[in-house]
Formats: sequence, C-alpha cells, structure tokens
Amino acid sequence: MATFQELQRRADILRNHAFRLGFETVGIAKAERMDEEAQLLENWLNKNYHGEMSYMENHFEKRIDPTKLVPNSKSVITLTYNYFTEEKQVDSDAPKISKYAYGKDYHFVIKNKLKELLHILNEEIGEIHGRCFVDSAPVLERDWAKRSGVGWIGKNTLLIHPKKGSYFFLAELIIDLELSTDNPIKDYCGTCRKCIDACPTKAISEEGYFMDGSKCISYFTIELKNNLPNEYKNKLDNWMFGCDICQEVCPWNKFSKKHQEPEFEPHPDLLKMTKKDWIEITEDIFQKVFQKSAVKRTKFKGLKRNIDFLFSE
Repeated sequence: MATFQELQRRADILRNHAFRLGFETVGIAKAERMDEEAQLLENWLNKNYHGEMSYMENHFEKRIDPTKLVPNSKSVITLTYNYFTEEKQVDSDAPKISKYAYGKDYHFVIKNKLKELLHILNEEIGEIHGRCFVDSAPVLERDWAKRSGVGWIGKNTLLIHPKKGSYFFLAELIIDLELSTDNPIKDYCGTCRKCIDACPTKAISEEGYFMDGSKCISYFTIELKNNLPNEYKNKLDNWMFGCDICQEVCPWNKFSKKHQEPEFEPHPDLLKMTKKDWIEITEDIFQKVFQKSAVKRTKFKGLKRNIDFLFSE
C-alpha cells in the first residue's frame, strides 16, 4: 500500500510532464463505477435525446465503469487542452465553422501527447498499464472531469473551468496506478441562463443542465446522416459545422486565452473564404482546406448538404 506522500509524488510527476506537453489542467479521480451518472445517462437515452447517435447506446457498462475498459484500473486522469482563438472568418455572411475544427484534427494531436505522457510515467514511476482516450471511446468525459475537479458541468452541459472558460478539449488516461485524487469544485452558473436563451433550436432544457442532443446544431451539422429537418430551416444561425453559440455567450469565456498549439492554426485559405466560395466549394477545395481536419468527418457530401440547407430557397 503506497503512502500518501508516494501517491502525491506520483501525481506531481504526472502534472509536471502533462504541463510540459501543453495540457492546461490535470485532475485525478478514483477509478470506480459511476452509479449516479449511470442513472442520468439511462434517463437521457430513454428520452431519445441522442437522436441518430446509436453508438451512445452501446457499451453502457464500459461507459460507467472504467475497470471494464482497463482491467484493474485505479485512477482516471482528466486533462484539458486549450483550442481557443480570437481569429474569425473574414466574411461575416459566410457559413460558420466551430473554432475547435479550425486546425488539425484534435484526436491525433492530443492522442500523441497522451501516449508520450504514458510512456514517461512508465519510465519514471515503473510499469503502468493503461489506455489513452480522446473523445473516441465509451468514456463519460465531462463526468470524470467534474469528479476530478477540472471544472463543473454548466447549464449548457459543457465543462467550465473558473479561470479558463470552456474552449478546451478533454482527454483521459485510465491507468492501473494509484494516485492522490482531487475533489470536485462548486458550480458557478448561478442564476445565469444566457446559454439557454441563446440556443436557436432550444436544445438546452429550460432549467439547464440537460441537452436534447437531437436538437443541437452540432448534431444536425455533424452527426445527422439523413436530410436536415425543414422545421429548422432558419434556426441554424449560419453554422455549417458545429456550433459555438452557448460558448460565445457564456460569461466564463471572458477568461479564455489564445491557444499555443501550432497544429490548431487554420489552413491559410479557411478564414478567407467568402459566402460565395463556400456555396461553390468543390471536392478538391474541400480536400485541400480540410486535409487533416475534424471537418472530414462530415465528408464533402455532408458539408455541401449543410451549406445548401443554409442558403437554398
């Protein structure tokens, strides 16, 4: 049984190297079954708030129990990686793209850093077994982040950090090493309801903290494979990929600062493209501008569908 001092020493090594690799925040929680969160997830699924995202129904036990993902796991480490930028598309009439997708696909950028971090821990602490996760497996990221004190889950259902806002990616290491753990922090949303009032599709419940994913603009423009529903014809606020509305209006994002990741810089042509350029976009241009971008998830056909939906009569 490791002493408290030893658990703290291991956590310090983890944090020092994580910060050196560019992660901004590190939180640690004990790896255990999430009973309360399991009930909330089940309720959300039963209401069909996941829409066509049928994968959310899969691997339920793995989502709520990290020991099912990593046998003998002891710790769930949550890390944040900033992607905020004040850069904007030049043409204010052009269809919009979420900030997180400006640069290279975050899955690859962050996963590589996680693998390096796990390698370093193996070298400095001893043999550790674990897995790296970046929005790519059945992990309840925001719930683990909340448990480990990285932030609170806001009324818009995004994780919010009191000094960094919410423009960051979440990543996890689930490992079989015991570490000193962190405590959850207070919810500071208070009586604010800016995100609730600003959502054009009313995806956020009136009380907040509950999102009907099947009404979210990000769902429509990324996840939905069928035709976009006509009832939302003039409610997508010009978003062609993702949506940042509930982050743009959140008061806590006044603390957001420009990221320091060169790989997240946009393709030189991306922000210059006009509304006309987007309407006339070809597959060649799509492949050039989004060569290593998360936008490739929609494929050319999906992005063209979104643009046509926004501007067709």
